[in-house]
Amino acid sequence: MEIIAKVRELFRDVRKNKRDNEQIRLLIGSMLSKNIDLNKSYRDAEFKIFSQFGDDGIIQFLIKKLNISVEKFVEFGVEDYRESNTRFLLMHNDWQGLVIDGSKSQVELIKNDPMYWRHDLTAVHSFITAENINQILLDNNFKGKVGILSIDIDGNDYWVWQAITVVDADIVIVEYNGIFGSERAITVPYKPDFDRVSAHYSGLYFGASLQALCELGSKKGYAFIGSNRAGNNAYFLKKEIVGGLDIVSPEAGFVKSKFREARNSSGELTFFNEEARKKEIANLPVINVINNSYETV
Repeated sequence: MEIIAKVRELFRDVRKNKRDNEQIRLLIGSMLSKNIDLNKSYRDAEFKIFSQFGDDGIIQFLIKKLNISVEKFVEFGVEDYRESNTRFLLMHNDWQGLVIDGSKSQVELIKNDPMYWRHDLTAVHSFITAENINQILLDNNFKGKVGILSIDIDGNDYWVWQAITVVDADIVIVEYNGIFGSERAITVPYKPDFDRVSAHYSGLYFGASLQALCELGSKKGYAFIGSNRAGNNAYFLKKEIVGGLDIVSPEAGFVKSKFREARNSSGELTFFNEEARKKEIANLPVINVINNSYETV
C-alpha cells in the first residue's frame, strides 16, 4: 500500500510538472518485479519499463530464477539508452554495466543523464566490429564472467557475438531478424562498416535468423530457451545454469515479428505485412552459416 500511495503522489506531481515520469516507471517496475511468479513461464513475466518490448520482465524473471554469477552487464546498440534492455536492471537492481553505441552525440546524452553518476555505468562511443569488440571490452575492464550480454546492432550481430571471447555471460540476449524465418541458418555477409539503412532503404536487411544464432549459441555453450512475445529478441543461457527451464528448438521458440517498421525509398513507413516485407528484400544475399554458402533471402 505504501508503494501505491507513492505512485499516486508521483502522478500528482507529474501533472504539476514537478517530477519526471521515470520515477513512476521505476516504482511500477518494482511492483511488477515483486509479483513475478517463478513457477510460471518467463513469458508470463513480460513487462516493459525501459525495454522496447517486454524484456524488462523477462530479465527480472531470469535473474530471480537463475544462479547468476556476477551482477554485471554489457549492452551495445543502445542509442541514448532511454530505451534498452538493461536500464531497468541498472536503476532497479543496481548492477554494474557497460553500454556502447556508435553515435558520439547519443553517448554524450547518456553521460549527461543524472542516472549516469548515480549508478556504476560506463558509456563508450565506438562503432562495433568483429575486430574491435574484444579490445573495447578489455579497455573498459570488462572481462571474464558477466551476468548479461545484450546485442542489438542491427547488422553484424551474428559475427560480433561469434568474435567475443573475453567475456563469458550467463545470459545472452540477441536480436534476430524474423523476416529470415526459422528454417535456415542465415545471416547478412560480414562487412565491418555495415549499416542497416545503407544496405537497403527498407531497413529490413540486417542481422541473422534465429536458426543461425541457435547454431552459434550451441557452439559457445548456450541453450536457447525462447524469444520475447514481440518476436525480435532471443534468449540464451549457459547450459550449466538452465536448471528447470525448458530448452527449445529454433522452430518451437520462433516468434513471428508483428511490428511493421519497413520504409520506402523516401524513408516513409510502409506498414507492410509479413509477406510484403519478405518480398521487399527477397533477392539480397545471405550466408548459410552451416555450409558457408551464399543464398538469397
